[in-house]
Amino acid sequence: MNLAKVRSGNLIPKIALAASLIGALACPSAAAQPRITIALLPNGTGIEDLRGVPRLAPGLLSAGLGEVPAAQTYLDVTQGNRVFDSLYDGDLPALRVRGRRVEGWGRVLERAGSAPADIVPGLLGSEAPNPVGRPVQPAHSATKAGQPSGSALPTALLDVDRAGRLRGRFQIRSGEVGELAAIVGALRGRDLLIALQRPPPGENEQLAVGIAGRGFEGTLTSDSTRLEGYVLATDLAPTILERLGLAVPSEMSGEPIRAEGEPDFEAVAALGERLAAIPERRGPVIGISVLIWLAAVALALLASRRRLAAPALRLLALAVVYLPVALLAGAALEPGVGVERALVLVGCPLAAALTLLLLPGYRGLAAACALTVAAYAVDVLAGSPLTALALIGPNPGLGVRFFGIGNELEAVLAPLAIVGTGAALAGFAPLLRPRSGAIAFLACGLACALVFAAGRFGADVGAAIVFPVGAAVAAGVLSGRRRVALLALAAPLLALAALALADLASGGDAHLTRSVLDAGGLDQLADVAERRLRLSAKSFGRAITSPFLPLAIVIIAIAVRHRERLFSWLTPYPPMRAAFLGAVAAIAVGTLANDSGALLLEIGTGYLLVVAGFAWAEGGNRPQGRV
Repeated sequence: MNLAKVRSGNLIPKIALAASLIGALACPSAAAQPRITIALLPNGTGIEDLRGVPRLAPGLLSAGLGEVPAAQTYLDVTQGNRVFDSLYDGDLPALRVRGRRVEGWGRVLERAGSAPADIVPGLLGSEAPNPVGRPVQPAHSATKAGQPSGSALPTALLDVDRAGRLRGRFQIRSGEVGELAAIVGALRGRDLLIALQRPPPGENEQLAVGIAGRGFEGTLTSDSTRLEGYVLATDLAPTILERLGLAVPSEMSGEPIRAEGEPDFEAVAALGERLAAIPERRGPVIGISVLIWLAAVALALLASRRRLAAPALRLLALAVVYLPVALLAGAALEPGVGVERALVLVGCPLAAALTLLLLPGYRGLAAACALTVAAYAVDVLAGSPLTALALIGPNPGLGVRFFGIGNELEAVLAPLAIVGTGAALAGFAPLLRPRSGAIAFLACGLACALVFAAGRFGADVGAAIVFPVGAAVAAGVLSGRRRVALLALAAPLLALAALALADLASGGDAHLTRSVLDAGGLDQLADVAERRLRLSAKSFGRAITSPFLPLAIVIIAIAVRHRERLFSWLTPYPPMRAAFLGAVAAIAVGTLANDSGALLLEIGTGYLLVVAGFAWAEGGNRPQGRV
């Protein structure tokens, strides 16, 4: 071969170019990686302010569990996981940036290790590769060496790795909404823009967020929330890693964000308004209504010299049973606070009176319980569109839960499902054999566990324990057989196994499969169980200052002291006695199995008290049963 001809024909540069192209195709990481731009917008930026930005998918972002400082939100982004601030051992320490390191990072790691979860600060920065062929503005460029924690340092936390080093892996910039159009126009290939309102969000717990890039042409959502228009801060890291073609570490609990349907700014804004209203309305709508009902019952007792005690307690009990249904209707209508209060205050007693008129006695209680449980079961099967927005629902606005029933409703629906079954047996089938009644309890518990615990629907692991345990105890008490009673011990394990199989088969991706099945061994599985017990114990520490927990403890103490008199009200109706004991077992086990044990105990005790009042009206208001 004539080397002169080769050189003169410029074949060498062409060969080199071809080789580089082949290499880029064979090894995508060698080519220019997608550019990830995080644009931080002024605090107070609303979702409507983003409407004019072209090709921007809108949504709301949960800034944290409860109210958290800006630095914690940024740390949650890098961790891809989060817990309540109260579960850390101390507050987030003051941090300083010196050169390209964060001083005090060791304390951040110690604090993360104290939390009952897999918290790895800087995980995103360690997983993301260094940029190739793209200039990146360092996240800490506005922070001078030695400058104390301030407006710039929390931003720098987005770029930190597990060792506390600032790496410049992403283009992080501050700007105005008007600058976003130019950034969107400069996106190429799989580049991604995440425009985020600066935390903290202030009075509300949601931040305005928009994402632009290939595949983001609708409204934002994720499998973490399953709520159109709502995502989590912990979803950002998996979204970035997925865009870069990298695997999401198991320590990240967030899910990649996607866009569905059309960009609907109005719907997202309405969602934000409703989420903001939920914590504000719980007291005026629920608390005041219940207080008014109690006052009305007290006046009726005084005016009638207790002659109206039985009908008043029946009416009060069914009004409380119907309360969750009225709140579900409020979520569907989304009325003003006055209308929603009237819906509960007046609607529930009217529904209770009509039910007792058509179905007196335990048949009325059975109908009310069945309607309440069925209403939430249907909504959960439909994807929880109303449950998530109900005042007694999982309260996504606080970042607690986003679909399914949550701990509040678990404490309501578990006793109502079991008591409703017992009331149906006592009112409609009093001559049914105990064995058949026991089968009815078990069937109800299994059905509720499948609906409210399966990852495709409710994804509530606690429901897989609470419903079967309560049903098994009720079945054992009614049948009088020890073998059936032993189901109470095996029921949680059987239900969890069934839930895991159903979740794996349906791709529900419930919390169980991500935290338990992926635990990696018995030692890590024990860690998961220990964390849940620690979370439950800490919930009591947070709730002890409220009046509800001490009141629940006093009520339980009185019930234990006078248990023989209480059981005498239920003795004429064996299915109701079994149902009451099953409901007690469900609440007791749920208190230990859930991370909000104190809340479950408070609400569950209240509903057990309501059932006891109805039982007194039916069987304890005779002369020998008066208290």
